[in-house]
Amino acid sequence: MPTLYVAEGLPYVAVMTISVIMYKRLGISNTDIALYTGWLYLPWVIKPFWSPFVDLIKTKRWWTVSMQFCIAIAFAAIALSLPTSAFFQLTLAAFWLVAFTSATHDIAADGYYMHALDDHEQSLYVGIRSTFYRIATVAGQGLLVILAGLIEMSSGLEPAQLQVQATPTTITLTDVSASQSAQHFIFTPVASADSMLSLLDYAKQQNAANGFAQQELTVAEQASSSEGAFTQWVRSTFGEAPRTTTTLTPRKHLVGVSLAQQPDTDEPIVLNMAFKSGDQSISLDAKTTRFEFTKDNWNQQALMVITIDPKLKDTTTASIEGLSGNIPFAWLVVFVALSVFFFLVSLYHQFILPKPATDKPSKEMTASSIMSEFLGTFRTFFTKKNALVAILFMLLYRLPEAQLVKLINPFMLDPIDKGGLGLTTGQVGFVYGTVGIIGLTIGGILGGIAAAHGGLKRWLWPMVLAITLPDLVYVYLSYAQPQSLFMVNSCIFIEQFGYGFGFTAYMLYLIYYSDGPHKTAHYAMCTGFMALGMMLPGMMAGWLQECIGYRHFFVWTMICCAATFAVCAFLRIDPSFGRKNPKKE
Repeated sequence: MPTLYVAEGLPYVAVMTISVIMYKRLGISNTDIALYTGWLYLPWVIKPFWSPFVDLIKTKRWWTVSMQFCIAIAFAAIALSLPTSAFFQLTLAAFWLVAFTSATHDIAADGYYMHALDDHEQSLYVGIRSTFYRIATVAGQGLLVILAGLIEMSSGLEPAQLQVQATPTTITLTDVSASQSAQHFIFTPVASADSMLSLLDYAKQQNAANGFAQQELTVAEQASSSEGAFTQWVRSTFGEAPRTTTTLTPRKHLVGVSLAQQPDTDEPIVLNMAFKSGDQSISLDAKTTRFEFTKDNWNQQALMVITIDPKLKDTTTASIEGLSGNIPFAWLVVFVALSVFFFLVSLYHQFILPKPATDKPSKEMTASSIMSEFLGTFRTFFTKKNALVAILFMLLYRLPEAQLVKLINPFMLDPIDKGGLGLTTGQVGFVYGTVGIIGLTIGGILGGIAAAHGGLKRWLWPMVLAITLPDLVYVYLSYAQPQSLFMVNSCIFIEQFGYGFGFTAYMLYLIYYSDGPHKTAHYAMCTGFMALGMMLPGMMAGWLQECIGYRHFFVWTMICCAATFAVCAFLRIDPSFGRKNPKKE
């Protein structure tokens, strides 16, 4: 299970996260990155439509191992495409191949999980599989990106390092790398020469004029001049009383960077600036982080914008680093490593994965009978006993969380006078990205252990309470707005622990409902409803919060818990499901 779900998580991270970072480092515009990589999510959205074929043709074990081998080939194709002039088109095509094979691998691996383990083992390992999926996420977003950075660091000029110290009123810059070698980058504070432009617009204009970056077209924001009648009614009826607000404007500073000597080759030297360490309350604007130095502009200053969080209250520091190594080669090594890993893991799984007796293909069929079985898979999903209740459960069990997840970070970042907690970016990263993840992981593992000992039916209501009642911490935080980080961390840990524990019931019920002749395809359909249940409420959460304020919004999410309770009350679950050696009752 651990290696299987690491193999399930890595391709998703590669397509959805690593591709974005790589294209940004290679100089692709934000517009193109957002447009083309956004479509790469499509295979995971539509995978239920071909999931029946995974059930009907070959075994789930065969599909799992075969897709891992195909993913290895697709990653190799990405690596081979990177040194070419048409790398963007070729790597996008290979990423599409990774996305489709990975989505198919998800169907097969989840189906194999249900065939290879009995009910008790499925309950026991549900937290373990989620944990190793998260490990794959961390490894993909962390270790692989670090590997690319290390290669880039060792293949170019000495890293450019800038130390930034900020207080609520001042900023101090220290050029750490100025004397490391004859050919190095120089940092200098710069004042804007055009009072009519914002610092960011001025920097982008100057960088484009001097050939450091291409001018990107921006899409003008179109805002409605007046609210609709329904929005006005919601705001006036359910909204909080207006507060006296103070607008906090981020402090921005221009920093120039230039080369100490003229390049000795005709190839441009590409400098990528990035936040390295320290307090993330000090940040770089993403639109001024990549510069191309040539023989024509090496002695001009490329301009980057450093932003200081306006809520900063104490002195803090951060380190900013610029790398100028061989970027295509660095990412080539990353995808070669991924290709080798999947080639080896496919060989490993070919020999190590058990061959469950129930994991077998359908009998020999003609094309017409395959299509009949294909349509029958969808028909049987919707005609199962209690199908309506099951689908409502998939859509509504996480209704409160689907709305909360979109607003938690904005709530913690917004200032006190706007109803938030007024935390800095660095504090939010620690609270939600570290403490929250720890609570989520522990809760998930303990939830799996509990369900394995008592069964899903016994633990359903404790898990329902665990995923709903801890949301009260946000009601408390929105009304009390505590300044104690210990209190905020404690509340987030409690909520995330409860979510991890309660989410176990959700995953186990999907497995329970999917059981039957077409369990693999049916589970894929369940995950489709799961995604829909998170997407639709999340789409309207921001609008609702802006209408009624954080306090009333969090009260509303607690009211939504009634939908979770109601749909769970109608569930019918076999008492023996998930238990070890259950006794007849």
